[in-house]
Parts: sequence; structure tokens; C-alpha cells
Amino acid sequence: MAKTRVLNRSAETKTQAVPAADRRASTRVTSAMEAKRLDPVIHERMRLAIISALAVSDKLSFNELRGLLETSDGNISIHTRRLEEAGYIQVLKSFSGRMPKTEYAITPEGKKALVGYLETMQQIIRSQNKN
Repeated sequence: MAKTRVLNRSAETKTQAVPAADRRASTRVTSAMEAKRLDPVIHERMRLAIISALAVSDKLSFNELRGLLETSDGNISIHTRRLEEAGYIQVLKSFSGRMPKTEYAITPEGKKALVGYLETMQQIIRSQNKN
């Protein structure tokens, strides 16, 4: 049975039915609109993990990221390159003795993008909890 809501408290009481299906559809539309604002660069699972790890560290080496995220060299290389192209991370290359060393650090743009991403996710979660 659909819930009703009183719209006007006059001699003639008017009511309007608000079916549950309509409320769910409205929530889906709102969530879909908010989801479109999610940054597609950060939204990918591995890139989100990389930028999140860098957000709480000054910098991390290639090996530290690989170990922390338990993924392959190829995954780290591809996803860090995409984050670097977006300007979200900085790649620092050096040598330790004769061994090359690659380190990554989040940029101010990357921090701003991550904060924006997290705020959008919170809005989506709040809109789902309202219904």
C-alpha cells in the first residue's frame, strides 16, 4: 500500500500517493547524476589505491607501492603513468648506487582531486541513506 502525504489542510483534504518505486527511481537518478561527477581517473580501483596511499605518505618507491598494493609491476607502471598524465602524482627518478630508483609523491592537484572525489562519494552515500 502506498503511503500518502497531506498537501493541504483545508475543509477539503487533498492527498497525493508517493509510490515506493517512484522514490527509488528518484534516488537512482540523483545517484547517477552525482556518480557522473566522480573523477574517472581516480575512480579506477588501483589508481584510487595508489593515490590514497600517497596521500598519507610523503613519497613511496615503486617497490613499496607494489608490496603495499600486492600487485604486479605492470599494474603499478600503467596506473602511475595515468595518474602522472593527469597531474595527480609526481614521479621522482634517481639512482641508489647503480640501481635506478623510482619514487612517487602526490601533487597539490592530486590532493584536491582526491578530496573532491571523496566528497562526491559522501554525497552519494548520504543520498542513499535518506531513502
